[in-house]
Amino acid sequence: MADACFGHPRLAAIYDHLYPDRGDLDAYDAMAEEFGARRVLDIGCGTGEFALLLARRGLDVVGVDPALASIDVARSKPGSERVRWICGDATDVAPMRADLATMTANVAQEIADPQAWRATLRGAYGVLRPGGRLVFETRNPAVRAWEGWNRDASRRVTEIPGVGAVESWVEVTEVNEPLVSFRWTYVFAADGETLTSDSTLRFREREESETELIAQGFTVEDVRDAPDRPGKEFVFVARRP
Repeated sequence: MADACFGHPRLAAIYDHLYPDRGDLDAYDAMAEEFGARRVLDIGCGTGEFALLLARRGLDVVGVDPALASIDVARSKPGSERVRWICGDATDVAPMRADLATMTANVAQEIADPQAWRATLRGAYGVLRPGGRLVFETRNPAVRAWEGWNRDASRRVTEIPGVGAVESWVEVTEVNEPLVSFRWTYVFAADGETLTSDSTLRFREREESETELIAQGFTVEDVRDAPDRPGKEFVFVARRP
């Protein structure tokens, strides 16, 4: 089930305007080059920013996401014909002998249900060629990032061409570690409509992620720091033997 910010057509259409800084993708782009990847599966591709970035470099890319509204936004972007888009999850992708599978940003943590997470890892394993890698990030629970998620710290007004001003903020609704739930609120000045999007992230300890990867057949090759958020993220590099 996709969160409303990805699945509601009105919210999906403005997502890139609300979150324009995707400098976090640079590290994934660099790893694709480091590993010599030519065929990539982007799991939880959202509005397609990373998939399109890779496609512009000539890579063969498949983007999969459960939110049809986000997939529709991705398909509307220049160069989208270079990517194969699938509305679904990692279990809906046929074996493709990919060199690399990715889950950028919060994608891995958004798969909070343990059974769904295991199924995702199995799906990623199935699409990779022997020697192919899965790369994803999770926030370090020790940093307790959610303690700074409140209206005062997050409230902003974004002017969006053709839409007008959109006010947005986030508030935590429940903390039951390792699960943290929160709600984004969006207010459209043009007509006063208010939309909300509820999310839950699973803050996995490093050992939990490593154990699950090994259980699904992966070799944990490396656990790196996120270069743009040192000390705040675990970046897992897992290889299919």
